[in-house]
Amino acid sequence: MSAKNFIAVEGVIGVGKTSLAKRLAERLGARLLLEQVEENPFLSEFYKDRRRYAFQTQMFFLLSRYQQQKEFLQQDVFFSHMVSDYIFQKDRIFANINLDDKELVLYERIAGILEREIARPDLIIYLQARADVLLERIGHRGRAFERTMDPGYLEALGEAYNYFFFHYTDSPLLVVNTNEIDFTAEGGAFEDLLERIEEHAGGTVYYAPAPPKEAAP
Repeated sequence: MSAKNFIAVEGVIGVGKTSLAKRLAERLGARLLLEQVEENPFLSEFYKDRRRYAFQTQMFFLLSRYQQQKEFLQQDVFFSHMVSDYIFQKDRIFANINLDDKELVLYERIAGILEREIARPDLIIYLQARADVLLERIGHRGRAFERTMDPGYLEALGEAYNYFFFHYTDSPLLVVNTNEIDFTAEGGAFEDLLERIEEHAGGTVYYAPAPPKEAAP
């Protein structure tokens, strides 16, 4: 995977980005860059009142992601690969959903300047799942500020993510349906995904893994 030194895993809240990124980094001997979601002091209030706290939440994420990626990419360490559980451009998806027109104009001016200094991944793995699957996974991980998440908001995010990546051309893209798959579980799903990553030669590829076979009674 020498041509894929920077791999990013993306997808809607709860889809399994971080779990997969951790496993990929371990297998590849790569540096691991994780989004610092819980450090945002506005996030819990945002889920209670999205309209009131959207701009503060968005700007904190934008600036903290920028600082994190710049510092991480400048580190002088002995790793040839890096795996991240987000891409910097994903911030625009949330901004377009949550900000009003005036806020979005200001956001776009700042984001456009910052994006010029951020490296683009050699491959993005975009994980998809239905809203009901996402809600179940979110419930299992038990973050307090996510317990009251509106299912309608998750559906809107899913649509926005699909639209964004349908038009995305800045990096090669592997779109993976995860409704029936847990890449952190034992079995062949993760190994098959590694083969798909290795084979990916560019552009956008869609991949629907076969669900695991039930054990015979």
